[in-house]
Amino acid sequence: MSALLPAPGSISGQDCRALVEEAVFTACRLELMALKPGNVHIHAEGHGMSVAQFLDSAAAIAPILATPGRRVGEAILRAVAATRDVAGCNTNLGIVLLLAPLAAAALCRDKGEPLRMRLARVLDTLSVTDAADAFAAIRLALPAGLGEATQHDVAEAPRVDLRAAMAAAADRDLIARQYATAFADVFTFGVARGRSALRRSANAEAAASAIHLGFMALHPDTHIARKHGAAVAERVRDQAFLLERRLAVNSAFGGHSGTARRLLAFDRALKRRGLNPGTSADLTVACLFVLRLAGELPAGPWPPGDNRRSLIKPTSVEDAQCLRSTRLWSAKLWWATAMKSLTSISSSVRAAVPPRPPFARP
Repeated sequence: MSALLPAPGSISGQDCRALVEEAVFTACRLELMALKPGNVHIHAEGHGMSVAQFLDSAAAIAPILATPGRRVGEAILRAVAATRDVAGCNTNLGIVLLLAPLAAAALCRDKGEPLRMRLARVLDTLSVTDAADAFAAIRLALPAGLGEATQHDVAEAPRVDLRAAMAAAADRDLIARQYATAFADVFTFGVARGRSALRRSANAEAAASAIHLGFMALHPDTHIARKHGAAVAERVRDQAFLLERRLAVNSAFGGHSGTARRLLAFDRALKRRGLNPGTSADLTVACLFVLRLAGELPAGPWPPGDNRRSLIKPTSVEDAQCLRSTRLWSAKLWWATAMKSLTSISSSVRAAVPPRPPFARP
C-alpha cells in the first residue's frame, strides 16, 4: 500500500483525485528538472521544443488523467488533444500512454490492493474501444518515426483490445511492452533504481537522472530506433552504459561536479546529432509517478497556476552553472559553425576566380 494514498475508507474520492492529479504534475516536473542526456530539461532545451511547452502539457493532462471512472483509452485521447491545444506539438504521447493506466489503477481503491495488482486488473479490462481511442490519439500526436505495422496498424480500426494490440508491438516498442508485462520495467527496474539513488542521499532530480540513464543503458531507446535505426540506438545504449559505469562509482548519483559535466557533454553530443532518447524519458516519468504515490518523492507546487514558467529557472548554484555552461557551449558552437561557413565561402570564391597569368599587370 502506498504511503501517499491512504487505505480505502480513510480518504474521500475527491481527495484521492487531487493526490493523483498532483502526482502526475510532480512526476512530469521532476523529469524536466533532471539532467537527462538528449532530452528537453531546464539545463538545456532542444529538438525545437521548450521546457514551458512540457510544463503546459503536464498541467493540461493532470486533471484529465486523474478523473475517476474514465476509460483508459478515453483519458489517453483527451490528454493528447489537450496537449495539442496548449503545446501545439507532441510533447508527451509516451507519458500519457504510460500514466493513463497507472493513474486509473491509483484511483481504483475499492479492494486496497498494491498499486501493481490494481494496475494488472486495469490492463485486463482494456477493450477494443480503448484501443480505438488510443489509436486515434497516436494519429493525432503524429509521433516522429511512426511507420506502418503489419498488424494492428494505428491507421486502421482495431480488431483487438488495447492490451493485445500493445502486446503485438512489445518486441519493438518499450512503452507497448509495459502493457504486455504489467509495467515490469517500471516497477522492477526504474522504481528500484530511483529508490537506490534516494537511499544513497541523491535528491529527487538526481534520482530522476539515475533512472533515465539506467533505462538508456539497459535498452536501445525505441524512439531513437524508430527515427534513426536499430544500429544507432544500440550505439547510444553502449555509450550510456559506459557513462553509467563511470558515474556508478560515486556514493550518490550526481554527488560531485564531474557528474553534471559528463552528463552535459553526453547531452550535447546527442543533440548535435538530433538523437532524442524520448522513450527513456517517458519511462522515467512513470517511475517518478509511482515513487510520488508511494510518498518517496517531495510534492511539487500544485496547482501550477500561471506562474509555472518560473519553474524553468535554475533552482541551485549547480543548476545555474550547468545552464551557463550550456549557453557558453551553444555560443561557441554557433561561432565555430559561422567561421566554418565563412571559410567555406571564401574558399569557394577563391576557387571560382581564374588565376592570373604569371606576368600580367594587376
